[in-house]
Amino acid sequence: MNEKFKRIALDNSDTIVQMWLEEIDSLKDGNYTATISDELFESTNREFVNVIFTSIKSQGATSTVENFSEKIINLGWPLSYITDGLQVFRRVTIDYILSQSEKVDSNFISEVLMSVDKWVEPIIRELVNEYSGSWEHIVSLQRVALQELSAPLIPVTEGITVMPLIGTVDTERAKLIMENLLEGVIKHGSEVVLIDITGVPVVDTMVAHHIIQAAEAVRLIGATCILVGIRPEIAQTIVNLGIDLSKFPTKSSLKKGFTRALELTDRKIVEIENKDNNIDEILNSIQKVQGE
Repeated sequence: MNEKFKRIALDNSDTIVQMWLEEIDSLKDGNYTATISDELFESTNREFVNVIFTSIKSQGATSTVENFSEKIINLGWPLSYITDGLQVFRRVTIDYILSQSEKVDSNFISEVLMSVDKWVEPIIRELVNEYSGSWEHIVSLQRVALQELSAPLIPVTEGITVMPLIGTVDTERAKLIMENLLEGVIKHGSEVVLIDITGVPVVDTMVAHHIIQAAEAVRLIGATCILVGIRPEIAQTIVNLGIDLSKFPTKSSLKKGFTRALELTDRKIVEIENKDNNIDEILNSIQKVQGE
């Protein structure tokens, strides 16, 4: 019986495709595909339904399903596009087969439902697995990229580097901070490292512990660590928690921390006299000489 239903569906594929396209088009307005161009939407729909029929004919064309799933991911379309499309296909195919049958009873309907489900379920499973696997890979790559950006060590001048921290510091990120600090200090030949916690919303015992460990590790390889960006509320929290930060310098702002870093490296900021004033003095002296 399954082969009979399959033959009905394949022999009348043009009609079923048209029914499917009309129903899919009715879902476009107001949903996740509303902003997609009509041309792209129509061409993708036709490719989708062709993938479905190819899979039914070959009883599961894996490569075709994989390629289509990859295309949907690259387009940035949601998984619901796939699941909705397959559910619509299931519904219109069942309706068409039933409409072509002379005798329809509960047993016949049950057989039709079972047959169509056997065609559709493997496609759903394959597409969802491919879609999920590809997204997991993309998310993994993005996670790595974000980790690289989450603890950057930036050289600002000879012997001085800055690590700006933004967001929550958890155990995994603390490990990355430690690794980047140690590698960066050696790579850049840093004498002083400024850890800027201006963008860290909460400094609790765990965060402070991670920062202290990082600072101690930097000290062991011959550099000095200065903690900067300590806001009044953060300072109050540190005191209330009894956290000891006396082993390394702290400053309220990056500017003050950088000034201290220059002092530790035997440098300082010197104001240069106004060149315009010097020029005016020279011109005045020349005029006086000429007047004499």
